[in-house]
Amino acid sequence: MGIEEYGGGQSQSDVLVVTTNDVPGYKVDRVIGEVFGLTVRSRHIGSQIGAGLKSLVGGELKGLTKTLVETRNQAMERLIEQARARGANAVLMFRFDVTEAADVGTEVCAYGTAVVISSRP
Repeated sequence: MGIEEYGGGQSQSDVLVVTTNDVPGYKVDRVIGEVFGLTVRSRHIGSQIGAGLKSLVGGELKGLTKTLVETRNQAMERLIEQARARGANAVLMFRFDVTEAADVGTEVCAYGTAVVISSRP
């Protein structure tokens, strides 16, 4: 797997997403409120068998890593879509929450505060 398969993050977008409370050089003009993107992914039988075998000898579960990266990216895309639809051009205090969903998959929620920001004069 190449480096692009291990990581995620924001692609080119008109909505800036940051983990900080503010953006240097910008001011918050309006707080819109909480936004989130949610997805639940089940594990397919092939990855479960592979993960089970790999756990016997140790090491990274690359198939599961790739699936989780894709899942987080999908949740973040949904967060950006919701922020854009509500008129935001930025999301502050961005976070992920990951939990097991009824023992059949993984729930990933990307959340933050949608705002409108502008450059400081």
